[in-house]
Amino acid sequence: MLDSIGDDVYRTWSHEQCRQEIGNLVQGFNNGLPVQILCQLATSIAGSPAAACEHLSAFLTLKERKAMVKKESGSNKRLRALLQSTLMAEK
Repeated sequence: MLDSIGDDVYRTWSHEQCRQEIGNLVQGFNNGLPVQILCQLATSIAGSPAAACEHLSAFLTLKERKAMVKKESGSNKRLRALLQSTLMAEK
């Protein structure tokens, strides 16, 4: 139940509101917010991993996103799958 908290509110936001809030999350990540939280919240706000990736791509280069996946996931396959689906989604 808590996984979807806020989803109803996020669906009412405009594309620009979503982009701005995901930009705030990226700033939070740069200041220590765990990458798993960044990805989960960005997905909730955007509505899907692919949409989250679209927004995150506006703030992080492909090189930065690839480095995040490599550095943050290590040998954790579940975390790697989450990061790849959110940071590296195909368009």
